[in-house]
Amino acid sequence: MKKEDIKVFIADDHDIIRQGLKRIISFEEDISVIKEAENGEEALELLKSCKPDVIVLDCNMPFKNGIEVLRCIKAANQDTKVIMLTVENDRKTIHSAIGIGADGYMLKDSAGTEIVSAIRLVYKGEKYIDKSLIGVLFSDIKSESKKTKSILDILSKRELEVLIKMSNGLGNKEIGEQLYLAEKTVKNYATSLFRKINVYDRVQATIIALQNSVEDYYNIKYKGE
Repeated sequence: MKKEDIKVFIADDHDIIRQGLKRIISFEEDISVIKEAENGEEALELLKSCKPDVIVLDCNMPFKNGIEVLRCIKAANQDTKVIMLTVENDRKTIHSAIGIGADGYMLKDSAGTEIVSAIRLVYKGEKYIDKSLIGVLFSDIKSESKKTKSILDILSKRELEVLIKMSNGLGNKEIGEQLYLAEKTVKNYATSLFRKINVYDRVQATIIALQNSVEDYYNIKYKGE
């Protein structure tokens, strides 16, 4: 393991999942798996003696589930980023993870090579959401639904463009490349639009974008320019 490696901890009660993720990660020069656990209690115990950059955490584990472990990690104000592994029909758990502040959300049956992209994104401080989960989140988060009828009106043209790219699953670097902006500039636009639409991360921003058909809104508003 090189000093600059992204240190990863995998916690999942299924050995086949852990071994599969380890194998995928083993091909990456900048990512190393430093620990693994098969239940929530073991994960928390091991976290006392190691400091991973990213923990890939199964939502449903024995003794302590992923939500309990996530809550403990965030309550301790640890710098470790957390990617939750879940199943599509576990709506309540996904919603709970969002409320606690997980950094990434992935479906277990799609946690293949995508995990590498997710690890790198959350390590840099971005949020990651499996595209297959967007529909679930869309239907679950209703608190903003009555407030967002015209919420896109308060965003600038460039903020809308960033939001569109974000809702399509692109990270800040990719957005910058497509919009010919510096990555830092994209981050500034993201921070501004989060504040304006009253969300705290790209997951909720994506939901707002989908609820309000942001691409159609943009095309209508700026048609002919």
